[in-house]
Amino acid sequence: MPNELASRLEPIVAEAVTAAGFDLDALDVQQAGRRKLVKVVVDSDDGVGLDEVADVSRVLSETLDQHEHLIAGAYTLEVTSPGVDRPLTTQRHWRRAKFRQVRVTPTEGAEFTGRVGRADETAVRLLVDGTIRDVRYADVAKAVLEVEFKQPPAGELKRLEQDAGEAAEGDNDNSEGAAAAAPEEEPR
Repeated sequence: MPNELASRLEPIVAEAVTAAGFDLDALDVQQAGRRKLVKVVVDSDDGVGLDEVADVSRVLSETLDQHEHLIAGAYTLEVTSPGVDRPLTTQRHWRRAKFRQVRVTPTEGAEFTGRVGRADETAVRLLVDGTIRDVRYADVAKAVLEVEFKQPPAGELKRLEQDAGEAAEGDNDNSEGAAAAAPEEEPR
């Protein structure tokens, strides 16, 4: 019943969270004694502060009160932001982790740690042991942020920024790049 309830509540909750300027990261409904626990995880590109969590909580409380017939009973609403242990599962997660250290468990091969660069629709660029690597999301079994207690090395950040800049230049110069890549005619 709770999972079915979460499915029915998701579009309602997602709309309210989006209207408040955030992304719905997760929605879970569990039975907690006689009450239901409605747990909502929200996120944004700029992160989520405590005041913002409180604001979203008020908006969601009003929204759920308007749809109390779906919940059919007492509930507790818990609104939170993702924890540092949240796995990176979508492009949005990877994009928001830019310049952060991550531990990656690939679907094949050994686990490794790298610093996140740019993330596109199918892959992320990681700086691993001084080398830029493209890692397809489909090839990642699990990825989580590593907690760092000091500033990232400036050289690593500069390298990732340069890599992103080079990619942007390549995207802007498509027509010239195609012409430059054409084989030249040899003199006769």
